[in-house]
Amino acid sequence: MRANDEELEQWAAECDSLAGGLKKQWYPAQPGMEMSKSDFWELIAGAKKECGQNMDASSQWLAGQLIARGPQQTQDFHDILNGYLNLSYQYGLWTAASLMCENGCSDDGFIDFRAWLIAQGEEVYMAALADPDSLADVEAYGGCQFEELLYTGNETMKHLTGKDAYENTDPDAYKALVAELKKGITYGEGVDYPYEWDEVEEYLPRLCEKYLEPCAVEFHLKSHHTIWFSDCPDIQKAREGGPPQRNGPQTDIKMEGM
Repeated sequence: MRANDEELEQWAAECDSLAGGLKKQWYPAQPGMEMSKSDFWELIAGAKKECGQNMDASSQWLAGQLIARGPQQTQDFHDILNGYLNLSYQYGLWTAASLMCENGCSDDGFIDFRAWLIAQGEEVYMAALADPDSLADVEAYGGCQFEELLYTGNETMKHLTGKDAYENTDPDAYKALVAELKKGITYGEGVDYPYEWDEVEEYLPRLCEKYLEPCAVEFHLKSHHTIWFSDCPDIQKAREGGPPQRNGPQTDIKMEGM
């Protein structure tokens, strides 16, 4: 009988272990728990896997996942998304977006582009900040704009609680969150520089080859076209000293609104 008891206890322990593993696999984050950045990227990857390039379906899928997870994680998703949006406000990336987007890239367009970039997943996002030219390997679907993703967390939060996620964000906690998210990013040399037509082919050779018509740069130069508003004080300051050499990663990078 003792042997049977020991076998029964071992069987029960194995069942508990299996149940715990299944719970972790199918319910990785329970309502009320905080969402980590790895949870965030897992959700983004899940949307990509389930919905592919269908951005409307991706937004709906994410909303469904957030509803199941509850208000705390919905707010966290909103804050993490905006943190990564903030951290990707870099002129070199904006230059890449101007090449990839069908009709150029305005201020609002760059916000939508960065949401689209996040939707491609952690690996693509991080690679783009290390070297925007890596986006030559990414399919530019949907005009490289994913505006709906910007509102997913906020609209879900309103659905769950009636609260606005933007107004519900704690400023001090958000600042600490952005600092923590930044630790996982390696910025490439020159990613914060606004490149002009006489500089862009050297910085983004693969993107230029993929998206620019032959002799396009020469045409823009002869026509005195510019990529940036040269009279803008922020652009003038960012362009002081000319384009940096791409010798390695940077750590002191400008962030939007910081």
